[in-house]
Amino acid sequence: MRGGIVIFPTDTVYGIGCDPFDLDAIARIYGAKSRPAHKPLSLHLSTAAEFLEYVRDQREVASAVRKLLPGPVTIIMRRPAFIDREMSAGLPTLGFRVPDDAVCSAILDRCGPLAATSANLSGEQPYFGGGDAGGLPAADLIVENGPTKYGRESSVIDFTTPQPVLLREGVVPYERLSELVGPLVRYRVAT
Repeated sequence: MRGGIVIFPTDTVYGIGCDPFDLDAIARIYGAKSRPAHKPLSLHLSTAAEFLEYVRDQREVASAVRKLLPGPVTIIMRRPAFIDREMSAGLPTLGFRVPDDAVCSAILDRCGPLAATSANLSGEQPYFGGGDAGGLPAADLIVENGPTKYGRESSVIDFTTPQPVLLREGVVPYERLSELVGPLVRYRVAT
């Protein structure tokens, strides 16, 4: 369905997604979530091998993909030129996910990549499945598969700086990520 959006399970939280090349559908996600325009979506892919097709000359990212994915990690890298800036909120970077969830993988394998973010209304907790879905944004289709595997948000690593930066410590802790990909800078919010 052109312009359609779907709520679907991942390994961490439920996502809300659409065709990454359909700018009207991307706008619908922002509207359905009341998502601020400066917050980008990420690209969900079915396999690590598919992700490697986007990596090109970024060896450090390719190494991290092979060590961390599929799994509960979002990797931020330079946005490929063929991905519209609308998906990345105008940023030169883009987050990528390869969830470790059979239903999600089947959806992504069948439909192709999805531009997505967590399926929750802005300011609300993400939906982990298996409970009251009343707080979900409007979508054309909801694929409910019970509680997610981890029930927490993904860890987010930015590979666009000289040394990778852990922007959010989610399911995979800092120590384990450092063991797998090398030293990471921990992002700290000034208070």
